[in-house]
Amino acid sequence: MIFTKKTGLKGELNIPGDKSISHRSVMLGSLSNGTMRVSNILKGEDCISTMNAFRKMGVDITEEDDDVIIKGVGLHGLKAPVSSTTAFTSAGIATVIGTLDMGNSGTTTRLMSGILAAQDFTVTLDGDASLRKRPMKRIITPLSMMGADIKSANEKGTLPLIISGSSLKGIHYDSPVASAQVKSSILLAGLYADGETSVTEPYVSRNHTELMFNYLGIKCKTCGTTATVSPCDGFDARDIVVPGDISSAAYFLVAGLITPDSEITLKNVGINETRDGIIRVIKMMGGDIKIENEINDGGEISADITVKTSTLHGCVIEGSIIPTLIDEIPIICIMAAFAKGQTIIKDAAELRVKESDRIELMVKFLSAMGCDIVGTKDGMIINGGNPLKGAVIDSNLDHRIAMSFAIAGINASGETEILGSEVVNISYPGFYKDLESLWN
Repeated sequence: MIFTKKTGLKGELNIPGDKSISHRSVMLGSLSNGTMRVSNILKGEDCISTMNAFRKMGVDITEEDDDVIIKGVGLHGLKAPVSSTTAFTSAGIATVIGTLDMGNSGTTTRLMSGILAAQDFTVTLDGDASLRKRPMKRIITPLSMMGADIKSANEKGTLPLIISGSSLKGIHYDSPVASAQVKSSILLAGLYADGETSVTEPYVSRNHTELMFNYLGIKCKTCGTTATVSPCDGFDARDIVVPGDISSAAYFLVAGLITPDSEITLKNVGINETRDGIIRVIKMMGGDIKIENEINDGGEISADITVKTSTLHGCVIEGSIIPTLIDEIPIICIMAAFAKGQTIIKDAAELRVKESDRIELMVKFLSAMGCDIVGTKDGMIINGGNPLKGAVIDSNLDHRIAMSFAIAGINASGETEILGSEVVNISYPGFYKDLESLWN
């Protein structure tokens, strides 16, 4: 797909449902007692992977427009998937194990591992080539401490994972990374444990699991950077309305700030305090941003956000704010390229183990467009203000790279071609259509 320079982005957009909340809604709806309607659920490929996995384990999930209706089977009602693969025991005996395809979704893989660790069957989790490179030892270690039988089939700490359901014990785990996926995997396993399970992080990561637990009546408490869940015998279904995804909104927030003569309003965007780092950075950089019409639904706060073309300046982004904007850093790099002065991003080494090495790719392709940017071990240094020129951008099949450089492309001279542009379907299938609507 090719992009050329635009001005005057105007209009309102309804942002698709939050990907993190959509995943968790499907998972907890499947484990609930009763029927749950999830409204405004994201229909991206990652969330479809989650829905299809639970369908294969016997959960009835039907779709109605932007909603899904989930008929829960209870905490212990999942069944071994029908699809299968062949593995070999240590004695060399072939055995057939049900397989679930995780697609490209790290969230599906890590969170579901916590649930599957306590089921009464054995299952293999596998995914595409990109997902097979992502680190899974970060969940294998704590789940094993709980008594889970979970192994990397290639013994490299990556997919495929083979999980045999076991009796689990409650633990306290000091996580070396602030990761909502790691935390949620452990807390979901904690529903099945014999006592309280808690996770302490270096910084607080997104808390959608904890909020949804409490909304559904599951006993979960937080204190500082520690989240604790109590064992659960079962819980009733409740309908969930998913707010718009702030990670998806971020591309349009930045587009409205850096594109001349622009004003964009994004409706019903989630502004959970563990996810609002992009808003805080925009304010730090001097952006014209207005938040209004706040709504609290089930503990998740959403609002309408309006941005206007602004004169931005650089800033330092580090420490506890990083987990609140980790997925937004690629588009923040684009914003920094158009800001006056220097922007320094630190403490973001997690970017190197996402769908791609996002530090490497942002440095490579922003440099190709004429930006003064240097990569570091855990971030980047960007000296903004240089006009950008078009370039050929290989998304490396990373949806956030593709969307970020689409915004760069409409603010660069010449043509910007994005290879693998269709990868946006992972999280935002209508992205290009929504972007185009702003200049038509």
